[in-house]
Amino acid sequence: MKLLVVGCGSIGKRHLRNLQRLGETDLIACDVRKDRRTEVSQQLGVPTVEDVTPALGDGVQGVLVCTPTSFHTEHARLALQAGAHVFIEKPIAHSLDGLDELLALAERSKRTICVGCNFRFERGMRHVKRLLDDGAIGRPLGVRAVFGQYLPDWHPWEDYRQGYSARRELGGGVLLDAVHEVDYLTWLLGPVRSVVCFAGKVSDLQIDVEDHAAMLLRFPSGIVAEVHVDYLQRAYQRSLDLYGSEGTLTWSFQDREVRWFSAATKSWQVFRFAQDPTDSLEEMYLAEMQHFIQCCRDEALPMLDGPGARRLLHIALAAKESVATNRIVDVPR
Repeated sequence: MKLLVVGCGSIGKRHLRNLQRLGETDLIACDVRKDRRTEVSQQLGVPTVEDVTPALGDGVQGVLVCTPTSFHTEHARLALQAGAHVFIEKPIAHSLDGLDELLALAERSKRTICVGCNFRFERGMRHVKRLLDDGAIGRPLGVRAVFGQYLPDWHPWEDYRQGYSARRELGGGVLLDAVHEVDYLTWLLGPVRSVVCFAGKVSDLQIDVEDHAAMLLRFPSGIVAEVHVDYLQRAYQRSLDLYGSEGTLTWSFQDREVRWFSAATKSWQVFRFAQDPTDSLEEMYLAEMQHFIQCCRDEALPMLDGPGARRLLHIALAAKESVATNRIVDVPR
């Protein structure tokens, strides 16, 4: 396959490396920044272009959209119009403007949209889902998900103030940026019915977006999930606690560990998934790229497709509306 990666920031370069590991050699990369194009061509040996339009006219079969969130819809539309399958980094967009038209275009052209949901490919999280689906903790009753990391530590080689995460006009802010927690909770527990959220900026970070958010997600079953995400914690944390009528499940991404307490045996089982955290990190991204290639070849269905990603965006936008109106907001079905 001929594949084009649009956006050569850290995630774009990561996908290029992993596509090469999967044996894909017909690659091209696009970025408006000359320094990033030089980096990709010198370090990875991948040819680069500045303008996405000419690259799309050269028989590209799959496009990875790794640009700032506010450009996702535009770049995905250009890819679909060129007849390519599309992978879009999460979230699918920063607003609903033009999104329905984008999904309709994909349907008319019979092209796949996959949206980045890399934690669905993480071995620990997949084990949580298997245990949950097998009834290991009985009926789920409650859940708490946490993510936190100090924003300047994300890409220490760059000025965090210039990154899309820090800038409202580029679709930044932790509610959209850290949508992984909402994604894997809907994967585990189903659709969200309503949201209430408190969020804002409490730090001295030089950003014009929210740096923390506390959400309550209500599911049709009656479960309420507590979700905390922030740009503030100096020690990285990403974890899940899920308790049910017959036990408890915990997942710690930083420790690469799942723990299961069974009420029947009154004991814990501990499952470890990696000795080297770096290998584990690359493993899930590698699996995600392999999945996208399979989808392009009609060998698999997307783990998170366009309509699913639109529902995820609805939840994030409902949280933003809750912050603005100080009320509970229903999520469109």
